[in-house]
Formats: sequence, C-alpha cells, structure tokens
Amino acid sequence: MFMKNVLPGLVAVMSAMMVPGAQAWANTETGQPIDWQLGFQRAVTPVMESIANLHNQVLILITVITLFVLALLVYVAVKFNSKANQTPSDVTHNTVIEVLWTAVPVLILVIMAIPSFKLLYYQDTVPEKVDLTIKATAYQWFWSYEYTDEGFEFDAFKMEQEDAQEEGEPYLLATDTKVVVPVGKVVRVQLTAADVIHAWAVPALGVKMDAYPGRLNELWFQVDEPGVYYGQCSELCGQGHAFMPIAVEAMEEADYQEWLAEAYDEYAKTDADLDVAEAQIDTTR
Repeated sequence: MFMKNVLPGLVAVMSAMMVPGAQAWANTETGQPIDWQLGFQRAVTPVMESIANLHNQVLILITVITLFVLALLVYVAVKFNSKANQTPSDVTHNTVIEVLWTAVPVLILVIMAIPSFKLLYYQDTVPEKVDLTIKATAYQWFWSYEYTDEGFEFDAFKMEQEDAQEEGEPYLLATDTKVVVPVGKVVRVQLTAADVIHAWAVPALGVKMDAYPGRLNELWFQVDEPGVYYGQCSELCGQGHAFMPIAVEAMEEADYQEWLAEAYDEYAKTDADLDVAEAQIDTTR
C-alpha cells in the first residue's frame, strides 16, 4: 500500500525540488495553487511579501534551534550512556543551565515577537489614502460586491465546470464575474455577511478576514502587477462552503478605466445610479 500510494508522491515532490526553478516549490505563474506545490504562492502585494519574509526568517530560526537540540541529544546519548559512564552522576541541579534554558527561550520569543507585531500592525492598518473601496457581502453561497464610490454592484458565483474548462479557468476557483482592481492602487475591502460567518481570503494578496452578520470588517491590499488571483471562503459556512470562490483581477489603469465604463452600463441599477456613474467617469478621466 505504501509503495503504491505514498512512494510515487514522495518521488514526485523530491524530483520537482531537484529541478532548478521547479514550480512545485512555489507557484510563479498564476495566482492559484498547483499540484505538489510547497511554500506560499508568489507574493504580489507588499503585505504578502512581508509575510513571506517573516516566514523565511522564522524558518531559519527554528531550523537552527532544531539542529541545536538534535546535537545536544546526540551528545548526551554518546557521552552519558551506560557504557561510557558505568557510575552515573548524582548531580540533580545546575543553576547556570536552569537560568539559560529559561532565559534563552524568552529571548527567542522576544526576537520573534517584535517583527510579528510590526507585521500585524502593518497588515491591519488601512492606509489613510485609499484609492478604491469595495464592499463584499457574503451569502450562502456566493459573494456580492459593491463599488461604493462608483455606484454599482454585482454578484459573483462559482463558474460551472464546463464553462471553466471552455474559458481555461480553474474549476472551484473561478467566478462568473471577477473583482477588478487597478494595479498600484490601495484597495480597501469592507466585509460583512448576510447569514452566517464567512471569510474572504486570497493567498497571493496576503489577505484573510472573517465576514460577520451585522458587523463590518475591513482589509486592504495593493497589487503590484497585473494578473488574476484566486481565493476562497475560509470559514466553514455550510454545505456549499467549497463553492464560493474569489477571483481578483488586477489591471493597468487604462484597462481598469475601460472596464469601469463597461461595468457602469452593465451593473448600475437605476437612472439615478447611471447619473452617478456618468459623473464619476467624467471626474476620473
């Protein structure tokens, strides 16, 4: 059973890791996971870059700690085994060692805590200058997005498997309507839910926030390069939990303005909304 089911997977992972630039180590092309991927998706926002950097630093630290503890275990096993020490020591306390094994872990935690708190503050503090605000409302089981300053909204449903295959989109990650944002702009997403607790998460953007009924949470991101980045609801919300994906498309400013004009015509609901849309187009051009 092991040889048949597990060994091929291990061989595939090891082979991919030995190939220079192998995509199994991290997804370097699209904002979605790939088979046998290790590590994070490629960071496309400053927040996600900070998360990845902190992760790598902590990984180095815990690797050093692990090797140090392993070396101590090997030393003790070799130096103080029954053959080497037929008359065991009766020492029960060592003040220096006890101080060290208390103080050193505390120091390590402080070293880890300082950059962690800085990152948490950076991640949770929305910049004063926000270029675009989107309100995302979670339902069982789809997302509704309102471009509050532009005066229109739309719903985003999971794309059916046949349609996803035709469009070349990843099934269970693609949506029939994408959230479109401009590259290089600060985007604030306000989150709420209409029924139960959901969560809006896009790994490549470094964002994950719960959406509560009757409460408004918010997050922010700034995409550095054009592309489509996928995520999913990350809070168990019922039988359709796996079927409310998130697709964010980042466009250059000119393409975004073109999409915005088309979105006004398609999603604005009333004559009053159309008047607001037209006025907004005039001010943004």
